[in-house]
Amino acid sequence: MSLVTATIRRDLLLAARNPGEWANPLMFFLMVAALFPLAVDPDPSFLEKIAGGVIWVAALLATLLSLDGLYRPDVEDGSLEQWLASGESLYGLALGKALVHWCISGLPLTLMSPLLGLMLSLPDEAYAALVLSLLIGTPVLSLLGAVGAALTAGVRGGGLLLSLLILPLYIPVLIFAASAVYHAGIGMTYNGQLAMLGAMLALAMALTPFAAAAALKINLLR
Repeated sequence: MSLVTATIRRDLLLAARNPGEWANPLMFFLMVAALFPLAVDPDPSFLEKIAGGVIWVAALLATLLSLDGLYRPDVEDGSLEQWLASGESLYGLALGKALVHWCISGLPLTLMSPLLGLMLSLPDEAYAALVLSLLIGTPVLSLLGAVGAALTAGVRGGGLLLSLLILPLYIPVLIFAASAVYHAGIGMTYNGQLAMLGAMLALAMALTPFAAAAALKINLLR
């Protein structure tokens, strides 16, 4: 675990030294929300009905922007080969990489979401549901994305392939999260949707690191 901790610290330090890694998805997230009312009806009564869905679609696409580089630098510089030769668990590496990805993409998006909700006239009752759904749902996006990134780590120009692999897996998260925000906005309970997101998170934490580790081993040994 000391090597896993060291890798997490190194990746966070590299992200801090290269602000573009976390700033680009965040700027994309902000621009989508800012431009959407200009392209459709800016009427608040219309925007409040779709604000949750728009924010979640923007968050999903912003998450995809930074997935392609999750393992690729480590494959290119030989770090993954050294990790495998050291005998350390690839499960720990995959889980740590997903955690770093969430810290530099999902967490900033979650913190920024109330501002976007204000821009899109989100109902006051829906802010808690929006933040909670992002707080639970974005780690699922990072964990699922880590599997796709591991599968395409050794493929040149694998960004499109990564999107095709991961987007179908993101759809259930998008449906339940956007539903939670919408139901909160109309005064209905949304505990069921959050419970489903929590179940997805628990399942993803249990299974996706094994899948990502297997994909990395295939890429390294072929």
